[in-house]
Amino acid sequence: MKTLTYPLWSYNLADGSQLGFILGQNHLPLIEKDLKSLKAAFVQLLQKQYKKYGHYPPQTLEQFKKKRFEIEFRPSYQLGEHNFPVEQSLKIPIWTVYGPSSNGYAYECQLPDLFESFRYQDNNSLSSLLQYYCSNLLNQYQPKSIFRLMNRPEPQLSELQLRIKEVEERSSFGQAWQQGPQLKELPALAELYPPKQADLRKKRLPEQAWEREDVVQQLIDKILNKRANILLVGPPSSGKTVVLQEALRKIQKVSQMGLQFWRINSQRITAQAKYLGEWQQKVESLVEELQSVQGVLWVNDCIRLLQIGGEGAEDSLAAFMSGFIAEGKLQLIGELTPKELESLRQKLPSFVQHFQLVQLNQLDEMAVFRILERFAQYAEQQFKQSIQADAWQLAYRLLDRYYPYEHFPGKALRFLDKVMQSHKNQPTIDSKAVLESFSKQTGLPEIFLRDDILLQPEELQDYFSSRLIGQKPAVDALCNLVKIFKVGLNNPSKPIGSLLFAGPTGVGKTAAAKLLADYFFGQGQQKSPLIRIDMSEFQHPAQIERFIGAAGRPGKLVQAVRERPFALLLLDEVEKAHPAIFDSLLSLLDEGRFVDAFGRVTNFKNCIIIMTSNLGASNQSRIGYGQNEQQNYESAIYKFFRPEFINRLDQIVFFKALEEKDIRKILDIELQQLAQREGFKKRELELDFGPALKELLVHKGFDQRYGARPLQRCLERELIAPLANWLLQKDVAVQKQKLYIEYVDGELTIINL
Repeated sequence: MKTLTYPLWSYNLADGSQLGFILGQNHLPLIEKDLKSLKAAFVQLLQKQYKKYGHYPPQTLEQFKKKRFEIEFRPSYQLGEHNFPVEQSLKIPIWTVYGPSSNGYAYECQLPDLFESFRYQDNNSLSSLLQYYCSNLLNQYQPKSIFRLMNRPEPQLSELQLRIKEVEERSSFGQAWQQGPQLKELPALAELYPPKQADLRKKRLPEQAWEREDVVQQLIDKILNKRANILLVGPPSSGKTVVLQEALRKIQKVSQMGLQFWRINSQRITAQAKYLGEWQQKVESLVEELQSVQGVLWVNDCIRLLQIGGEGAEDSLAAFMSGFIAEGKLQLIGELTPKELESLRQKLPSFVQHFQLVQLNQLDEMAVFRILERFAQYAEQQFKQSIQADAWQLAYRLLDRYYPYEHFPGKALRFLDKVMQSHKNQPTIDSKAVLESFSKQTGLPEIFLRDDILLQPEELQDYFSSRLIGQKPAVDALCNLVKIFKVGLNNPSKPIGSLLFAGPTGVGKTAAAKLLADYFFGQGQQKSPLIRIDMSEFQHPAQIERFIGAAGRPGKLVQAVRERPFALLLLDEVEKAHPAIFDSLLSLLDEGRFVDAFGRVTNFKNCIIIMTSNLGASNQSRIGYGQNEQQNYESAIYKFFRPEFINRLDQIVFFKALEEKDIRKILDIELQQLAQREGFKKRELELDFGPALKELLVHKGFDQRYGARPLQRCLERELIAPLANWLLQKDVAVQKQKLYIEYVDGELTIINL
């Protein structure tokens, strides 16, 4: 037989009963009629735990004794951000239990009244350490809580002895600690960290917190020595995850406490819950299993704890876990951005109060350069690819300008890794490889990325004027936007451009947006650089959530831009949207970002925002364009939109009604594009269109009220459909020929030349 001895801390209650708990364990306190019954209840509880988990909890103190210390402390009231100390210092009685530790440290000191403990090496330093440690803890107490602490009765310290059989001893301290208890929920929902060495080798990015050694040490102290719950707060891509990884790995190396760290995605807890109360049961099982292995839960998407579980914050997963954290049953580590922390404080302040915050500030430029140098060395050692200094310096400049809303070093390391993977067969990564990858990722042409390529104003003007017919003011506006962006004079804290295209229907407003999207972002992206949202779909208040998002789900606007951050956002017929939509667009136009209710930021700083409107078109008394027509459009726009919305636009661009000469030029462009369609190219057919056919198409396809839109329908009806029928009726496939297409005697005639 073997005897396990635990320190039992208890108080005499007014009715003579005993309240007590085991020090160093996470059991809830029990109340029994006397000390003997209290000990028997805890023995029964420990035996139940053995039957469930296959082991008894470890003895944290090999020998222990009680001692009363007096801590000199001056309490203070906290009102808002200000502290108001009381007039004189007080001597606070603090009862301690201390002795040699069994967890790898020389000594351990338990503070039962403060529900804290600390470990130390030199027994002679206990008094000074206690003064320092308790002062920091008492700073978190309001004076009324301190006065209650001073009036507590003297506690009792006794030994709780548990006699176990030989087989139980081997199971408890042999097999159980080598193999661990039988776990069910924990391995199903979370992953042990650090993982096996084989898994570590799959990581392309180094899990090393370069230039963050001070934060790593701070985390080790709080997690290991103070057993605190931690929220690591830092901007996106600042390295929160890597800092935590390094801290946890070091804890595993230096500590003999046997702590296990389990990393979890909060969504997995509720994903498979089918009935009411099921996910709550999973959390309870999760907490019990974590206790059985001295586990610490690492939540990498901490803000999601607030969003899932129930309808509101009070019913969320975070609220449910708060009770376990407050009771000391659960130690939790989480990651948050500053915006997410602000949202968490607003919606569930009681949850945040359980945590100590560790701030991860942004690195300066020289620190980022040192990290990129070390990454280049790492890449050469691990992947036999050399990253030239001018290549990673160019990557830094590009990312600094075009991704200002993300942070170093994360965005640089991820990008350089993509460059290496897309140039696997290239042993040296140079500036050319960086430019190619960046252009493919963003769609930006090299003329924007390279200062040595000059922009030719005549070529730029010709590019737009040859494709956008009859709209010189619009062409000038598009060219000016390109020039401003090329020289880097656009406001980096706003979208690249915010324009309102006004004018009658069918005059080229949407076509102008497509041209601009292709010019800016059409150089490599797999998806179209144009995001078109029909604002007539959001005319009613009930449809607003579908546009901006709600209940943790992104709306159409946010989802599209998250998928394509470099794009032109076209809000078509914006005036048809509900007025509340315009309010949601104010911060987007002014700050280039959209913040949802949970503090998650979607950035629009690499977007061009184009809104189209037909306001004022119905007031035109005649076809044409002049000063009066523009005034009519301006009057309708300023009457409809509020001044704060108009003031956030960079420019209002007016489109005039098309004339017949414009339709002729548009027809030539349409016929050139038709000849390049797949059906003609694969048959190697060359098309030539006669003057009579063109005259017919202009005559039937031009409508002064609807601009060029009827021309598309006319082409489909008068030319494309007859051409398709003619090709299908041929017995022998028509290939490698020149076709002359003309309108003769009222019929479409196709002649092989």
